[in-house]
Amino acid sequence: MRKEKKTTDNWENLQNFQARPDDIVVSTFPKAGTTWVSYILDLLYFGNTAPECQTSLPIYFRVPFLESAFPGLPSGVEQVNKLPTTPRLIKTHLPVQLLPKSFWEQNCRVVYVARNAKDNAVSYFHFDRMNKAEPEPGDWNTFLQTFMDGKHIILFGPWYDHVRGYWEKKQTYSNIHYMFYEDMVGDTVREFEGLCSFLGLSPSVEDRERVIQGVHFEQMKQNKMTNYTTVPGFDTKETTFMRKGKVGDWKNHFTVAQNEKLEERYKQKMKNITLQFRTEI
Repeated sequence: MRKEKKTTDNWENLQNFQARPDDIVVSTFPKAGTTWVSYILDLLYFGNTAPECQTSLPIYFRVPFLESAFPGLPSGVEQVNKLPTTPRLIKTHLPVQLLPKSFWEQNCRVVYVARNAKDNAVSYFHFDRMNKAEPEPGDWNTFLQTFMDGKHIILFGPWYDHVRGYWEKKQTYSNIHYMFYEDMVGDTVREFEGLCSFLGLSPSVEDRERVIQGVHFEQMKQNKMTNYTTVPGFDTKETTFMRKGKVGDWKNHFTVAQNEKLEERYKQKMKNITLQFRTEI
């Protein structure tokens, strides 16, 4: 059963979710740096106060996936409601218009991460190759076409609408911190400091170094609490959840014709907006 069906079966509970004013939402289109930012926040808030969790509780339990609804497991809503931590850190891939309204009513802080469409498509393709809960993605060309058409994953909508939606919401809702994956790769320290400023946090030099070192890609890739190797249904013989963490890997996948086609689609879908992406650094 696809995740769309599981989630829509749980839709009423999801939309009636009751946020708290100090909740922090990590929102992204899938495969755009969700786990990276989730772990930064987790280390910032709880790296010192609950160090035992860093070695015993996978990140997907510490930062629950709000819209998840898998048979035999507590729903994401149930997991969030049972979180003992304050603030609650909550992950979502929902487009802005489907995020439960209580988050806006409670003026919750939202950290949004956007990744350029080309690298995002490549990362998502490899994710679907290992995720046995999803249908086979087909070959790269087939997958890319469905991604460009916005038909790959119905629940989260097209990439264009997702990144635009939060960008436009940011113009009227001041509690959105909009980040770019490419900026995080290019200057992690600067982006970390910007995130802390948004959250009103002033970590010590020691804490800052601890977090920066802990969230280095290779560190997270080897860390069983962050690399998703403990998730049943992920076939890591195909590829890994944390694969490369690079900007520009799309060049190893796109043909000239595919690149031209996506560029043309991008121009159509992203006109009349100030949002801009880098596809290399």
